[in-house]
Amino acid sequence: MTSSNTIKTSIAFALMLTLIGCSGPLSPSKKDQSKEAQSTEAQEAKKQQEIAKQQTQKPQRAEVAVDYHYLTSQPVTTKQFARHKMAQPMIMPMPHPQPVNTEKYQEFDENGVKQVSASPLSTFSIDVDTGSYSNMRRFINRGQLPPKDAVRVEEMLNYFNYHQTTPQNTSQPFSVNTELMTSPWNRDRKLLKIGLKGYEVPKTELGNANLVFLLDVSGSMNSPQKLPLLKSSLKILTKQLDSDDRVSIVVYAGAAGMVLKPTPGNEYATISNALEQLNAGGSTNGGQGIELAYNLVSENFIKDGINRVILATDGDFNVGLSDTNALKELIKKKREQGITLTTLGFGQGNYNDHLMEQIADVGNGNYAYIDNINEARKVLVDELSSTLSTIAHDVKIQVEFNPQLVSEYRLIGYENRALANEDFNNDKVDAGEIGAGHQMTALYELTMHNAKQQSVDDLKYRATNTTPSNSNEIANVKLRYKLPNQKNSKLIEQVVDKSQLSKQPSVDLKFATTVTAFGQLLRGGKYLQDYSIDDMINLALANKGSDEFGYRSEFIQLMRTVKTLKSTSTLTKELSSNVQTIN
Repeated sequence: MTSSNTIKTSIAFALMLTLIGCSGPLSPSKKDQSKEAQSTEAQEAKKQQEIAKQQTQKPQRAEVAVDYHYLTSQPVTTKQFARHKMAQPMIMPMPHPQPVNTEKYQEFDENGVKQVSASPLSTFSIDVDTGSYSNMRRFINRGQLPPKDAVRVEEMLNYFNYHQTTPQNTSQPFSVNTELMTSPWNRDRKLLKIGLKGYEVPKTELGNANLVFLLDVSGSMNSPQKLPLLKSSLKILTKQLDSDDRVSIVVYAGAAGMVLKPTPGNEYATISNALEQLNAGGSTNGGQGIELAYNLVSENFIKDGINRVILATDGDFNVGLSDTNALKELIKKKREQGITLTTLGFGQGNYNDHLMEQIADVGNGNYAYIDNINEARKVLVDELSSTLSTIAHDVKIQVEFNPQLVSEYRLIGYENRALANEDFNNDKVDAGEIGAGHQMTALYELTMHNAKQQSVDDLKYRATNTTPSNSNEIANVKLRYKLPNQKNSKLIEQVVDKSQLSKQPSVDLKFATTVTAFGQLLRGGKYLQDYSIDDMINLALANKGSDEFGYRSEFIQLMRTVKTLKSTSTLTKELSSNVQTIN
């Protein structure tokens, strides 16, 4: 036997003697120590059993907190932490930073009260855009009030259809409708509604369309409410086309390119497959894409047809001010050649509302914001004729108020459509367009001469008006417009007679008044006095009228949602740090 084996045997024999108590008597202190050791061993064994049992159960908060503190105090990598036994049962997930909101809106102040004696003329360009309404709806449905400058009252008004007289032919492409009623937020004021209704061109008579879809596929479009919704929306539009129409697709990100050559509109599968192949990625070069799209329209121009670029994007163009001005000049040049531009906005977070609106205006087109598939159907199916076919260009309105009956007036909305009075007769000044079947509504708040209170004191040194005037005329409404492909404008005049004050206001006018009040409330409610959102809801409910598609009911729900939100001042303050306003 080796020496190593001898040593091992001796140790084993001594251990055995200890276990059977043959190692000699223990002293009392050693016996106590032995009992303590056994007790400690038993407690430790019991503790280990409890730990083993708890590993199959949900950990307690305190235990997780202690272990997590230990983990975070060690210099471990993310992968090491993920493999740790405590990484899975963490109760609270690690917080993720919220995306920065860099949406851009044009800053503007509401129209103020003007004295008729000092400024009897009010001149502005018409506007039939609706983008502000659906964008506002997007914010409210997310539980937020929209930024003040995202709210344009005229675009809220024009979102809804009102029953107005329809022209019978294109010799005069739109009708003029006026109404008067007492203001619900100030019984000492009157509201004057001026409405235009465009001639309705049946879809079968729209003419052949040469459409280029200019699509943003940059990285900023990579979200469910952007590129996927964009694809679905354009598929809906494509289903309205036929074999005589043409569709092309141009995309842009870091660079621009054509992904679908001009294709007959009835080849739905081909167009749909081209859309499905698109993926988002890269930076944005919108200017290059627009130039390519316009060139493609020019190469396939259809005489007496619809030649239009449809730009779909979140508006996040990576271009500077000079590039933006260059884009506008290009768009202006192309509109003079008969090529128009429609802009469709998508998404949130970095949305550029200001750019989308202004380039659509320059391109003699219209601007809509698509926040869901129902809005896509509304714009691209139900209102296809007005979206694609323009029946009148450079439409301007000038209202002259009679100082013998009206002392003050305020145009509600249309702040960024104001024109100088001399621009009304100048045919070189650009203005708005009306599409087939389009409606436009404007509201003035009037202070009559017999009103108890006026906003502005009478002028001390005003000249005495000795010119005779018809005492029954409240105002004279003048409109100028150009027919398609014509450079000289035509004039329409219509008198607003005070006899209209005795007529019962229509359900549509009352509902439009509610929309106007709600828009003003979202902008701060400077002129609403004590008129509350409950008053607005009650007025809308009583005058909802015919609501075939449910848009008016949805509007009432939006007002109810706003009622439950936090105070306007708090939410506006929260949003102001995330939204850019552009002067």
